[in-house]
Amino acid sequence: MVLKKVFSLSNPVSALLDKEPQDFRRQDFLKIIEERELDKITFHYVGLDSKLKELKIPVTDAVQAETILAEGERVDGSSLYKGLVDAGLSDLYVVPAFSSAFLNPFDDKSLDFICRFLDNEGVPIRFAVDNILIRAHQTFKKHTGMELRALGELEFYLCSDLPDIYPAQKQRGYHSSSPFFKTGYVLDEMVRLIAQICGAVKYAHSEVGYLDKIESEIAEIKGKKAEQMEIEFLPEIVEDCGNHLILAKWIIRNVAFRHGMVVTFTPKIEEGIAGNGLHFHLELRRKNHNIMTGSDGSLSREARQLIGGLCHYSDSLTAFGNTVASSYLRLVPNQEAPTRICWSDLNRSAMIRVPLGWTKVCNLSTIVNPEETEPFSLPESRQTVELRTADGNALIHLFLAGLTMAADWGLNPETADLWGKEALELANKLYVSGNIFRDKKLLESLRQLPGSCQASAQILREKRDLYERELVFPSSIIEYVIRMLEAEEDDNLSQQLSSLSSEDQKVLLRKIMHKDLHKH
Repeated sequence: MVLKKVFSLSNPVSALLDKEPQDFRRQDFLKIIEERELDKITFHYVGLDSKLKELKIPVTDAVQAETILAEGERVDGSSLYKGLVDAGLSDLYVVPAFSSAFLNPFDDKSLDFICRFLDNEGVPIRFAVDNILIRAHQTFKKHTGMELRALGELEFYLCSDLPDIYPAQKQRGYHSSSPFFKTGYVLDEMVRLIAQICGAVKYAHSEVGYLDKIESEIAEIKGKKAEQMEIEFLPEIVEDCGNHLILAKWIIRNVAFRHGMVVTFTPKIEEGIAGNGLHFHLELRRKNHNIMTGSDGSLSREARQLIGGLCHYSDSLTAFGNTVASSYLRLVPNQEAPTRICWSDLNRSAMIRVPLGWTKVCNLSTIVNPEETEPFSLPESRQTVELRTADGNALIHLFLAGLTMAADWGLNPETADLWGKEALELANKLYVSGNIFRDKKLLESLRQLPGSCQASAQILREKRDLYERELVFPSSIIEYVIRMLEAEEDDNLSQQLSSLSSEDQKVLLRKIMHKDLHKH
């Protein structure tokens, strides 16, 4: 047997077993429990609020441990999916996905798993958000013969009481280093743990936003410094992307808590300060090869169809990606956040952008280091397209499921036409160049994204068939999201603000921005 090379950030379970996660089996875990003298198994699963839940199960003997691993446990679905499960029929099974196994970084005696929800007949629960995403991807693969991969750019603010030395500049925090960026050591810990558990971190850095002192009525953050950070992931199968982002948020919050700091993913914490986006890059693969570019390095027909699908779905997708009133305080002109439906190359003012993808140049280090003579070439394109609408309070699995349905619309002959003509025409029509906010005529020709939760709810109601087709999204989930958005009652926010004095406007805006510090 050839042993794998173990790196410091390798998954500890994979390193202990000398196996890839897809090869993990029940007996492997019994071996780890015995050798590491673990005393519990912890099950995790995603609730309706898009947060990670957990069930701690003490391990008393091998038979009990094996039973738990083989059969899972039962939980109260009426509490986890309140309003969707009747209390009289509330039991659901949670069953571990073996490939998700990890050693809990906050409890050295626990072996942890991500679980799936099953009903009393062993069928995946239709309304569970992770099952919706899996179903969407299965539908996409069946129709297109392709695989959709995604990566997220997770932005957040870390709020602390660190001293007033080496002050940072307002809106100048992008890629800052210490000592101007003061909590880099906490970010290092977050990245190390996420990389070990998820294995899909691309990089991390400080982001634009910085607040020397938060003005708030919320004691948790009042008076604290706030530094914005980003952790970007690597492309992976879309359902894994969803699980890993939820896991990452759990890790980030726990690390911050152990340092006596507060993390928030909320869309805005102050007017004029960068908001927390959650951009997603998408990649199409056929027979395990990236097909986003043609032989000349330009976007492939399939990539343009994907863009057309995203444009077609974009206004209704805000229902899943922008779920609180403050989401629409982030989606304003000239803040590198989109307000109009369009796409462009490299352009951060567009809703969808095509970033650099090493498609026309490669082996770049030889330009900087001419003494390097060893040849190197990428095995394939790394091109993606990036959708920039969602924010840190997105319902991640549902948003990704929506993206997958949008991709299916653009590429599936049954929902468009044999050659994706409708999606291609839409992509061609909505291509822009330059900063759209500096071209009034162009700006006015582009359709606006919704401006409030209530507007998003109305569009979702009108376009729900885009999601309910193929029975991918249950109607109960669509109704739940509509009710949640309408409860924000934010349709008349602009008029409400205009009637207030400048100081009263600030007070109301902060109340709106800070009410959802930890909602999703």
